[in-house]
Amino acid sequence: MKKVYTCFTTDIIHEGHLNIIKEAKKLGSVTIGALSDSALIRYNRFPTISMEERIALYRSLDGVDQVVVQDDMTYDEIIKTFRPDIVIHGDNWKEGPERALRENCLHALEKYGGVLVEPSYTYSESVSKADRQLKEKLSMPEYRRKRLRQLIGICPVVKILEAHSGLTGLIAEKTIVERKGKLDQFDGMWVSSLCDSTDRGKPDIELVDMTARLRTINDILEVTTKPIILDGDTGGLPEHFVYNVRTLERIGVSAVIIEDKTGLKKNSLFGTEVAQTQDSIENFSAKIEAGKRAQLTDDFMIIARIESLILERGMEDALKRADAFRRAGADGIMIHSRKKDPAEIFEFCDRFRDKDSTTPIVVVPTSFNSVTEEELAGHGVNIVIYANQLMRAAFPAMQKTAVTILENHRALEADPDLMPFKEIITLIDEL
Repeated sequence: MKKVYTCFTTDIIHEGHLNIIKEAKKLGSVTIGALSDSALIRYNRFPTISMEERIALYRSLDGVDQVVVQDDMTYDEIIKTFRPDIVIHGDNWKEGPERALRENCLHALEKYGGVLVEPSYTYSESVSKADRQLKEKLSMPEYRRKRLRQLIGICPVVKILEAHSGLTGLIAEKTIVERKGKLDQFDGMWVSSLCDSTDRGKPDIELVDMTARLRTINDILEVTTKPIILDGDTGGLPEHFVYNVRTLERIGVSAVIIEDKTGLKKNSLFGTEVAQTQDSIENFSAKIEAGKRAQLTDDFMIIARIESLILERGMEDALKRADAFRRAGADGIMIHSRKKDPAEIFEFCDRFRDKDSTTPIVVVPTSFNSVTEEELAGHGVNIVIYANQLMRAAFPAMQKTAVTILENHRALEADPDLMPFKEIITLIDEL
């Protein structure tokens, strides 16, 4: 019999998958490739069950002769190893970023004469319902909350994009690009106090309280599935912080980052240009300890942000604080810098990693934006946060449009810079 291969990327079997197996069985002996967890994440499918459970699920299906693991979303290695006569896949990958995977598959098959069969993708109410069920499962707090820890364990570097509304959350959730023959995407969202305040036309001095911040978070939670990291500013009083930890944990936020400053908070962009007071190691450690005691699960993360380099207190002070905050229970360390050269960030990471190989390191490369994720990962960085780029992109575009309308007394001249609303609302799912 001919060897027929197909790759599955799902935790829920629906009519479309069964149709693929049915068509494959007509052609020969059917092998399903179970995409590995790390490949699934890059493919824009976060697993809700383990790879072992997925393998068992696929094996249980009628018509399946064997299941193997596909370690990469591209087909080169699996086709080279398995040498199927036929690869079968729905025709839905002819458009969009997945085109690159199709081309990769065709190229790999051409090397020895294998063929690609593409039955029509199954569009039905049962398929749509299964897809909605999976999305709803992914958005539930118990699944979303733990996802950041899972990503840190799987990905070389976790990529986080700022979101300040439901719409920007959807951009972070759904933006997928083809890069070097593979698909890439953001892993989660950063809800920044700076962008949250700016979006409301208010200064970034902790004026927007947690109740208002939670409204933004809920808007994002309702339409997305990826993990959220909250910019918690200073964390406020320890007595308030513990309640906020409980609230964030309950609604499904994955982590909060709090900075070791005290008093009236001023944005780190100002550095030493304005008066800023760094909290003592003892006080900030006590706040971390109080937050960790308040947690009810092991999923939620409290990450300590160190401002020593911003405030020009020196590398030794930053490293001393990192060690103390880690011992106080911090689940990660964020180190910040205003310099365009990443040298001091690299030095901190290298020296921290000499003593601690496991505690996650978080960086925000806003000033030192020429550095790549790969370079940062090479120095032990686990999470890279793009903290305000969407807000900064939106403002000049909106301002330019407003000026153009005023100058021309009509909207015609602004139209070339505007996206049709029909394209924007395609991001929004309907139930």
